[in-house]
Amino acid sequence: MKMVSQAKLNQQKRRLAEGRPFAAYLSSIMPAAEESNGDEQTFDMLEASKTPLFVPITSEQGFCGGVNSVHTKVLKIIMGKCAEEGKEPSIMVVGNKGRSQLRRLYEDKIPAYCIDVGRPLTFAGASALATEALKTPADSVFVMYNIFVSAIAYQPTIQPVLSLTGGEEEAMVEYEFEPDTKSEILTDLHEYNLASAIYSCYEDAATAEISSRVQAMENASKNAGELIDALTL
Repeated sequence: MKMVSQAKLNQQKRRLAEGRPFAAYLSSIMPAAEESNGDEQTFDMLEASKTPLFVPITSEQGFCGGVNSVHTKVLKIIMGKCAEEGKEPSIMVVGNKGRSQLRRLYEDKIPAYCIDVGRPLTFAGASALATEALKTPADSVFVMYNIFVSAIAYQPTIQPVLSLTGGEEEAMVEYEFEPDTKSEILTDLHEYNLASAIYSCYEDAATAEISSRVQAMENASKNAGELIDALTL
């Protein structure tokens, strides 16, 4: 099983390397992603949002360490803080494990579950997820995922995707738009930005998940070997 997981990890790492440049432009038009640990820096990111939508990207299956529970823990802190400040948050869960962990706590705050997401994720699939997310009224979307660092490490992260319409300040004033229906163009661009962010974040999250599963398989094999040795007469 470890060899199978390692082969899947190598394939996913190649997809990640090919996909990262695709969304590199997002850093120039969206706020930078922040470490997701429930501290004051995380709350500062949410300060301007009154109706935030959180999109935690979790796995469809278990046996991959704490890649899913880390988002649940941070969301508990964030949802409590939002309640204190009178915000109206909502959650769109991606992945079956996130659904099983969060629906017991926030059933009334979850307008949609997206499970059995096809892998490898295509941009068309990411666009479908973005379309589903935009059905929920929200002034900002926050994608929660794990950045793949190495075979034994990942970093829980939140990527904000702010709306380009409806803000106090006009967006992208330095650009000229043709035709003149700028609001319609900004709406379409926001959907494209969200799909790009979901696609990029999902590739990182999938790589972190598989790498954690490789470690879990290795530990299971090691424990089984030790048990066999202990029971061998």
